[in-house]
Amino acid sequence: MITKKIPLFTLTILFLSLVSCTENGEGNSDKQAEIVPAFYSSVKTIKASYETRIEMLTLTGQVEYDSDKVINYYPLTEGVAGRVYFSLGDKVEKGQALLDIHSKDLSELQSEQSSLQSEIRIIERELKSAQEMFKDKMLSEKELLEIEAKLKQSQTSLSKVKNDMQLFGSDKGNGVFSIKAPMSGYIVAKNVTSGSTLSSDNGSLFTIADLSTVWVVVNVYAGNLQLVKEGMDVNFTTLSYPNETFEGKINLMSQVFDPEDKVLKARIIISNKDLKLKPGMSTIVYLKNEVGEKNIAIPSDALIFDKDHYFVIIKNTDGDFQIREVFLKGHSGQTTYIKSGLSEGEEVVISNHLLIYSGLNKK
Repeated sequence: MITKKIPLFTLTILFLSLVSCTENGEGNSDKQAEIVPAFYSSVKTIKASYETRIEMLTLTGQVEYDSDKVINYYPLTEGVAGRVYFSLGDKVEKGQALLDIHSKDLSELQSEQSSLQSEIRIIERELKSAQEMFKDKMLSEKELLEIEAKLKQSQTSLSKVKNDMQLFGSDKGNGVFSIKAPMSGYIVAKNVTSGSTLSSDNGSLFTIADLSTVWVVVNVYAGNLQLVKEGMDVNFTTLSYPNETFEGKINLMSQVFDPEDKVLKARIIISNKDLKLKPGMSTIVYLKNEVGEKNIAIPSDALIFDKDHYFVIIKNTDGDFQIREVFLKGHSGQTTYIKSGLSEGEEVVISNHLLIYSGLNKK
């Protein structure tokens, strides 16, 4: 272990010599007398203490849509797109008209609906008459039940047609249906223009996503599996906001390796009310993991790296300063864990330590 001690008197002489190199002439001694006490008062220390060692794990990830809050609209029938009421990136509200569709299939559904409605009105009148005849014993129960069954069948058919039409959208008449937003959110994909030919074989016409919540999907390599667990708190940054740290929690760990990337995917759910996070953004994710063992911990700024060795400045109980070589166990953020060279309770200089180190090495 390398150690050097320097008493306060010697340090004072060293510091005065540094000052005298920059000042000449009479009156310097008064200035020096003021500077030296100020120097001593600015030397701050911290007591070395045991802390549970924390390892910082850095992983990559990407912002993605919350798939529970995304809707892709696919055409359910053949037709032609009429007026389109939205653009890519628009914010839309649930129930807002987005698109008109002209469709022969829809026209046929409208005709079938009208026909069934007329048929039901006729059967209802027939049933009313049959019930009167049944009371007068002019009609058998079997004949009455047959009319009731016919009415029920027509009503069921009408209900199905109405449900089919609701899937297509709001009926505007003449074979034109208005497709309305099924949820509030943002148009994040648009694949339709006025005049486009539509069929059930087409892809989605548009995609709506609620961006108030997004996912950060993290790549976890096999060597890191033991350090990443569901429920862990994490921090992450993005290239778009390098000086801003976002906080979240690992919500889900995949149990299957991604065959292409050879990683497991961990999911973080993030509130995104200010819409800063955009799907597709790359992220750097930081996880703190308690190792379990305790080590002497000091601020990383207290370390002095010189000639491939690490040193700290110790302030002894008698006020002397001492250079001490230390051996490191690891780092976590702004904290360094010491393997050997430092004992609990020793005072480590955390300000002006470079000046003191320089002065000691000039002796």
